[in-house]
Amino acid sequence: MSFVLNRRTALLAGAGGALVLGAPALAQSRQRLTIATGGTGGVFFVYGGGLARVWSEKLPNTHATAQVTGGSVDNVNLVAAGDADVGFSTLDSVDDALKGVGAYAQGGKRDVRVLAVLYDSFFHVVASVASGVNTVADMKGKRIGVGSTGSSTEGMADRVLTAGGLNPKADITRDNLGVAESANALSDGKIAAFFWIGGVPTAAVRDLAQGGRTPMKFVDTSKELTVLEGRYPGLYRPFTLPANAYGGQTTAVPGLGVANVLVVSASAPEKLVTAMLEGTFNNLAEVQQIHPEARRLTVAGAAAKTAIPFHPAAAAFYKAKGIAM
Repeated sequence: MSFVLNRRTALLAGAGGALVLGAPALAQSRQRLTIATGGTGGVFFVYGGGLARVWSEKLPNTHATAQVTGGSVDNVNLVAAGDADVGFSTLDSVDDALKGVGAYAQGGKRDVRVLAVLYDSFFHVVASVASGVNTVADMKGKRIGVGSTGSSTEGMADRVLTAGGLNPKADITRDNLGVAESANALSDGKIAAFFWIGGVPTAAVRDLAQGGRTPMKFVDTSKELTVLEGRYPGLYRPFTLPANAYGGQTTAVPGLGVANVLVVSASAPEKLVTAMLEGTFNNLAEVQQIHPEARRLTVAGAAAKTAIPFHPAAAAFYKAKGIAM
């Protein structure tokens, strides 16, 4: 039996049944939670794997599994379709999903809600020193890794390229690569630069920087941020990559960031939503050991207001903790 809100559980709910964590009707087998994460080279995968371990250990009669995915867009689609219980996503991707635009133009609006606000991701723009790419505009005519097809990285890359004065479809040669593949391609000299939305440090970028095979650098995107703030108010914010965040990166790099959130279906059972939050915040010290970005997690930060509504049970959870919603 799974907690995924799929057709089976939808029928149960429609028949008046209650989907309750640890309910007697479900006590015969361990309950399964599916966490949609991201590629193996990114923070979502590590963070999700850690949450799966904590929830499996701490929630009664529960087994949680972290699922490798293409990232935010895949995750929102999986959650909206009932094929995952919870998923990681960037805030701008969720905004597009609720509007049914961008990568979500086909199939209409996705009815998802925020479970928790986690941390801000840095929009990595990584270039080889030999490429001559010092600005986004310098990418014109070059082969660039723009993220997996349909991913939030690809969508944000197109926005940043446009803000930099380029036509993202015509002015570069596009390679749809995930972060691990992009790092390998840059190391092999197959691409001049790549984009990646991720926490700091992202393992694939860290390994690329430490490897030293191909000297690399980070591109300043603060000018593009100014354009994006006007076009997409409330979605992007300044984010400076601190010096020495990665090997060989001795100076801070101004750029832009976007919040990352956990999302659930708007129709997710209240008991399930509450259980996931209790499993997280009743064991916060363990969760914060998962990854450096997880150290930023607090109850107040998780309840931070965004343009995306919280699931009602999540809002009730935070209110009970004394946080104004």
